[in-house]
Amino acid sequence: MPNELPVTETPEMQPHEDAARPEPDRTPDVDAVHWDARAYDALPLPHVEWGRRVVAQLQPRPGDRILDAGCGTGRDAALLLDVHPDVRLTCLDASPEMLAAARERLGERAAYLQVALGTPGMPPADLPPFDAVMSVAAFHWVPDHDALFAGLAAVMRPGAPLVSDCGGAGQLALVDRAIEAVTGEAADPWEFADVAETRARLDRAGLEPLRVELRPDPLRVEDPALLERYLATVILGGHLRGMPPAEHAGFVRAVRLAMTEPVVDYIRLEILARRR
Repeated sequence: MPNELPVTETPEMQPHEDAARPEPDRTPDVDAVHWDARAYDALPLPHVEWGRRVVAQLQPRPGDRILDAGCGTGRDAALLLDVHPDVRLTCLDASPEMLAAARERLGERAAYLQVALGTPGMPPADLPPFDAVMSVAAFHWVPDHDALFAGLAAVMRPGAPLVSDCGGAGQLALVDRAIEAVTGEAADPWEFADVAETRARLDRAGLEPLRVELRPDPLRVEDPALLERYLATVILGGHLRGMPPAEHAGFVRAVRLAMTEPVVDYIRLEILARRR
C-alpha cells in the first residue's frame, strides 16, 4: 500500500592512522545545483524513513570519518550524529542552499564540501580517507554512475561500507507520463538504475556489492495543494528552472491534473557495498 502524508550488519573496518587530520571544509568552483532548501525541509517527506533505514545500517566506531554524499539539508546527518555523536562527519552537496541549511542545522558538528558527485575528480581524491559513506535520495541525480562510484571508492578505506538509498528502475513512471502529456516530450532527467547494472558498476569501481535491491514505496498525496507543492519542490525543479516564474504554478497544476492518480510512484534502489 502507498504511504500517505497528513539492520544489515556492515563489515569490520581497519583502525585509522590519521585520526588527528582535520576534516575538509571547502567550496571548489563547481556548477552549483540550486534548491529551495526551506521549502524542501518544510514538506512531510518520505525521505525521513529512507534516511532512518540507511543510518540503521551504519555501525561506526568513535572517531570514524563518515561522508554524507548528497547531504541535502542535513536531516540524515543530524540523525547519524544523534545516534553516533563521536563520528567525524563531512556533509557533501552540489547545492549551496542545501549546504547552508545543513550548516544551520549541524553547526560545527560537521565539515562541509560543495562538489558535484560523478564529475571528474569529485570528490577530490586528496581528502582524508573515509571509514564509511552514506547517501539518501541523491544518487539518481547523478547521470554517470560509473564516475559516481569510482569517485567515492577513491576516498574510501579498504573495507569501508557504502550504504545508499536512491531512486531505482521504474521510479516516477506515472509522474513521467503526466509530464510528457503536458509537454509533449519524454521527461526523464534521472538515472534510475536497475539491480544488475548497479552491481556491475559497483564492481567496476572496486566496490563489492553486498546487497542491491529494488523496493517499491509509493506515496499517496490526496490534498491537491500539498501534491502541487511536493511536485514543484521535489520533482519538477529542472523543468521550472527553464521557464519564467509566472508560468510555474500553471505548469505544476497541469502535471498534477494529468496524473492518473495522486501517487508519487517511488521505487527505491537500496545499496550496501564494501570497498575492496
